[in-house]
Amino acid sequence: MAGQGLPLHVATLLTGLLECLGFAGVLFGWPSLVFVFKNEDYFKDLCGPDAGPIGNATGQADCKAQDERFSLIFTLGSFMNNFMTFPTGYIFDRFKTTVARLIAIFFYTTATLIIAFTSAGSAVLLFLAMPMLTIGGILFLITNLQIGNLFGQHRSTIITLYNGAFDSSSAVFLIIKLLYEKGISLRASFIFISVCSTWHVARTFLLMPRGHIPYPLPPNYSYGLCPGNGTTKEEKETAEHENRELQSKEFLSAKEETPGAGQKQELRSFWSYAFSRRFAWHLVWLSVIQLWHYLFIGTLNSLLTNMAGGDMARVSTYTNAFAFTQFGVLC
Repeated sequence: MAGQGLPLHVATLLTGLLECLGFAGVLFGWPSLVFVFKNEDYFKDLCGPDAGPIGNATGQADCKAQDERFSLIFTLGSFMNNFMTFPTGYIFDRFKTTVARLIAIFFYTTATLIIAFTSAGSAVLLFLAMPMLTIGGILFLITNLQIGNLFGQHRSTIITLYNGAFDSSSAVFLIIKLLYEKGISLRASFIFISVCSTWHVARTFLLMPRGHIPYPLPPNYSYGLCPGNGTTKEEKETAEHENRELQSKEFLSAKEETPGAGQKQELRSFWSYAFSRRFAWHLVWLSVIQLWHYLFIGTLNSLLTNMAGGDMARVSTYTNAFAFTQFGVLC
């Protein structure tokens, strides 16, 4: 990492962190955006007069169907966030960084423009926009995680930091909500986010590699602004040789730590681990926790509205409080 490439590496790191923090995981700020959508009367036609216990109208609107519509949109978006990790990962592996990022920019910009120009009458377009926003965001994260390879032994720390920034980008919708309450329209905010795509394009060609950042990093590796983008055949062979040596050292140290390493170890297939009870229970545990998390985010607005008795000022306050707790990039 030493030498003339250090400033470029640092610039790539910081801009990548800003990209993940400002764009990648904005979906998780959904409660803040739902508050704005409700103020703009999105799906308001689904609300009806609330009937009391004896069938008389109480005067307060019953918006359960409206809440269910918003929850369905979030469900589609969060599903795409998890389901599309495999296809987008394949795109990144097969077509490399530049193509993957251009696809991400297309999806993300299209989504933000759709949201910017929707209204209460065309709110159904959110079913298209939110999944597209999620796909673009997950591709931003995947293409940025390789930046950890530029920093050697700090690789894991940077990857973890980027994941924290991905979750913390939910604060973007909080900022949009606060600006909306100050008089900045929803359209203006999302047009600004759409214009930021020019920054994504510039970063793609100036601060990111065309292919993949190798690990371990070969000597004199260059990309982006540096001439001779990519690695030569000799540098690739050197990197592969160093990688083989690293794997050999890890294997030998693991063998030394294993009791009875001199005895022949029985090799197990991938599927024997994939279908093991330990992995199955871990998968169930993780799935339940993630489902609970998404359920809470997707239904928070309706929960707060019911608890506050329709007092939107109180709902706004507690929505802000929840959004602040999501900003955990430093954790």
